[in-house]
Amino acid sequence: MRIHRCRDWPAKLGRLLLLCLLALLLPACSAAAGPADARLREAADRGDADAVRLALNAGADLEARDAQGRTAVLLATHGNHVEAARALIEAGADVNAKDALQDSAYLYAGARGLNEILALTLAHGADLQSTNRYGGTALIPAAERGHVDAVRTLLRAGVAVDHVNRLHWTALLEAILLGDGGPRHVQIVQLLLEAGADPHLADGDGTTPLAHARQRGYTAIEAVLRQHGATH
Repeated sequence: MRIHRCRDWPAKLGRLLLLCLLALLLPACSAAAGPADARLREAADRGDADAVRLALNAGADLEARDAQGRTAVLLATHGNHVEAARALIEAGADVNAKDALQDSAYLYAGARGLNEILALTLAHGADLQSTNRYGGTALIPAAERGHVDAVRTLLRAGVAVDHVNRLHWTALLEAILLGDGGPRHVQIVQLLLEAGADPHLADGDGTTPLAHARQRGYTAIEAVLRQHGATH
């Protein structure tokens, strides 16, 4: 029996050494991943697409977040860094991942009229039904801020034209209530109505788009609304 135990001893020692080696290596791997994640976010934030790829090759986590819950692709989107965003999105970054403010790369690009990044997100799985902290789709802030091309892109993608946010406003209402009544917002109102927006869908107080346009003296918008059947 003693001889048998002696013969087992080298195998047991080998297993013990392997466990010790793993115990030493795992923390080192974890520590290496942390800096790589930070380097990825820093590269995305400054728009360095080459550094983004280097960090990914070093094992950085595409979905690692900073203290505000922002992923690398959202940081790249904030700066409208198209090539860095492209590198991340084509590597598989989640364009619908939201931060603490409920912004995602898709929602932010739509709201800010970042058309190249918006197109990338739409081509890589953007959730058209996702909503921001106000309960609105990407179309609503795009309409409010006068981003004509973004509105056109989102409508073509199939975003619901009459979605109502927590303020009880649609994209059409926000284009009138928070727009400036100028050419961009006139064009957006036209696009929304051509896409099937209901010209009679009122806000939470029962005030219609036509009434809001009339109150603000937006005669061009009022005319477009009437052309599309608005009567009150």
